[in-house]
Amino acid sequence: MRAARGILNSVDCVGAPTGMNKLRFLVSLTTKDNDYQIEQAQSAEEAARKFGVELQVIYAENDAITQSTQLLKAIQAEESHRPNAIIFEPVGGTALPQVARAAASAGIGWAVLNRDANYVPELRKSSSAPVFVVTSDHLEIGRIQGRQIAALLPHGGAILCIQGPGENSAAKDRTAGMQETKPSSVHATLLRAQWTEESSQKAVRSWLKLTTSRKAAIDLLAAQDDSMAIGARRAFEELSDEAEKERWLRLPFLGCDGLPKTGQAWVKSGLLRATIFIPPNTGQALEMFVDALQRGKQPPERALTVPVSVPSLTELKLR
Repeated sequence: MRAARGILNSVDCVGAPTGMNKLRFLVSLTTKDNDYQIEQAQSAEEAARKFGVELQVIYAENDAITQSTQLLKAIQAEESHRPNAIIFEPVGGTALPQVARAAASAGIGWAVLNRDANYVPELRKSSSAPVFVVTSDHLEIGRIQGRQIAALLPHGGAILCIQGPGENSAAKDRTAGMQETKPSSVHATLLRAQWTEESSQKAVRSWLKLTTSRKAAIDLLAAQDDSMAIGARRAFEELSDEAEKERWLRLPFLGCDGLPKTGQAWVKSGLLRATIFIPPNTGQALEMFVDALQRGKQPPERALTVPVSVPSLTELKLR
């Protein structure tokens, strides 16, 4: 059941760390229509149970204004209802600097996921609460996808690339990394979607209506997210011309996120040729908060998760 503009779940766990009042965390994610965001919620819930803290997970429905409003409401609540810390994955192009400053002024910890925020160093100097970033290495994710393309198209060719939103720094970095390592003889046609299967399906469906698309000799489809790769497949499955449909569906499809129940399962079933495993990091951020609040010290300013090709690049070359 879709939560109206807000709360998906609440984990209220017993057994707070010895000598501490029970900590309250608010996790703000972009959408519940994305497998990685769902895994992010589960990662936070597992960490909350492990450390005996209260957790509330909310979704911004891919809307930056909704996300900002939700977070300000939590920050401005009565002190007894405020979270000790906020962990959030930004929807829009900024990491909500004004909201971050409001949280810091209220003594609320602030962690940004999967985005570098240039205000973090300054905020760490003035905030009594922990402030930090936990991010995937999006440039490296793009580089790995570029290497996957090189393994599958060693002699060059043409690819259709489904990117994330234009204002999103993760999407920009993944594209830059991919362009860096793909062969120069591989030429890319770029489409944009919103990190969801449905948005990718619509983008590809619209592209297929163009006369130029029917004549395009595409050799591979690379999406910046597994669900967007599947959305592209759905668009090709709608084609009425059986020969054309078969031609598109025979292409290698690449994705990112590589979660066991989705991306990795789709590789095993043949829906995807390859993906990139990007470990969820909400649990890591929550653990860093618990440690920092126990010790009364700022955690490291930036922590990175490490992406991995699935299958390995060596295996991919042999397929």
